Amino acid sequence: MKAMVVRDTGEAGVLALEDVPEPELRAHDVRIKVDACGVCFHDVVTRNGTMKRGIELPFIPGHEVSGEVVEIGPRVTQFQVGDRVAAAQRRHICGHCGLCRTGQETSCEEREFLGDAGLNGGYAEYVNVEEDNLALIPDGVALEDAAIAACAIGTELNAIRDIGKVRPGERVLITGAGGGLGIHGVQLARLAGAFVVAVTSSEEKAARIREAGAHEVVVTGRGEDFSARVRDVSDGGVDVCIDNVGSPTFQPTRRSFAMGGRWVFVGQLTGEFVQLNPAQLFFRNLSILSAKSTSREQLRDSLDLMRRGMVQVRIVERLPLDGAVEAHRSVEAGRSVGRTVLRPAL
Repeated sequence: MKAMVVRDTGEAGVLALEDVPEPELRAHDVRIKVDACGVCFHDVVTRNGTMKRGIELPFIPGHEVSGEVVEIGPRVTQFQVGDRVAAAQRRHICGHCGLCRTGQETSCEEREFLGDAGLNGGYAEYVNVEEDNLALIPDGVALEDAAIAACAIGTELNAIRDIGKVRPGERVLITGAGGGLGIHGVQLARLAGAFVVAVTSSEEKAARIREAGAHEVVVTGRGEDFSARVRDVSDGGVDVCIDNVGSPTFQPTRRSFAMGGRWVFVGQLTGEFVQLNPAQLFFRNLSILSAKSTSREQLRDSLDLMRRGMVQVRIVERLPLDGAVEAHRSVEAGRSVGRTVLRPAL
């Protein structure tokens, strides 16, 4: 099969189109003919070497996968050939630990994040995913759109609804609002009844972010302190921040909170550490939380929101597999408002 392979970490050019064997089909595996695979910043930090935990070279990147089932392992019971499916970002979980049995499989000790290790990721014509990490795509949801349901939509749903517990009328800050996660986070926060303040680094993105549902958009240069403007437009500070950026915006984000704010980390775009005096948290009664990936139930909920037209998928570019280099450069430069997907059949 054709696949984009990373054999050594580095700049985007290390991604190379190769012919590789199809991955071995295990007992609980579902083989998927990939229709689309989203390009996430997670793919960038694994490819460039920033992220090291769980990474094994060589690897095929890509965890935002949708496609059609073409083969199933002998112990698969939930899917059959011809089903349209979307992956929940993982290739394997144990399925029986306390975390897996209580909807917290994103923290399973055995979890294998799809595309982080070995030649079995979504930047390929075929990928194998165990059945516990898949969901059926409802009628009315396009295969291409379903590719990004778990990550770009499901992770934000996890952060806003389940971790951040956003309530109607609360003021919510979305950082990195023009990115693939942020643009969907804006929609979900608005859907939750929040007053949505979005931060972006590009004036060109502001109109699209407003169209997605932001009440206020703060345009700021990279490295600038945007907190005064956020506090101004939110009447004193925000109650919740869905932080899709991490270290680069840490200090201005911290200064943007009202008393008792809830800070939910979703993304970390660099390997940088931050300085923090704990008093800066407890004097303002701030809580730091995190939303790690998407459970299968959250994936199903995301697909249902898409089916009902309550969340609009923002796919901005469709490229063939060998367009992965171009896609990575675009994501790193922050040029896109939404997700780029790779389409192996193009």
